[in-house]
Amino acid sequence: MRETSVVHPIPPLYDGRSEILILGSFPSVKSREAQFFYGHPQNRFWKVIAAVCGEPVPETVPEKKALLLSHHIALWDVIHSCDIQGSSDASIKNVVPNDLGVILDAAPVRQIYVNGKTAEKYYRKYTQPVTGREAVCLPSTSPANAAWSVERLIDAWKIIRE
Repeated sequence: MRETSVVHPIPPLYDGRSEILILGSFPSVKSREAQFFYGHPQNRFWKVIAAVCGEPVPETVPEKKALLLSHHIALWDVIHSCDIQGSSDASIKNVVPNDLGVILDAAPVRQIYVNGKTAEKYYRKYTQPVTGREAVCLPSTSPANAAWSVERLIDAWKIIRE
């Protein structure tokens, strides 16, 4: 599979009441096709967020947006554009970060979380020096993180409700 230069196609999800910001690294091929975050059916993000929030698992994009916004959660990714092979985080090169000021200037975000080690790596390298804000790294909801069961993920992700 060859590497292609890709610009993030999904706008950030937030409103003026967003207190939690969750950042992934960069959308997968499936998410880019779906035009929304965590679009791969094997990704556990929506199961985990729904369980943590005590809500049913959302199926549609409008349901996903409503779930997050009703719980004051903003969602975006660290990377604006990069060279990537398919959905492989390991292949990411030539990173241009997203400008989180779009969200941080508009919403009272009290905590930033990153979904997995790749998001953490790029947040620390590119974004933290700009925002001056620490991010808490949560275990990745990706199916590639097979060592973590959905139950373990839910337990770890409960921190976002505290």
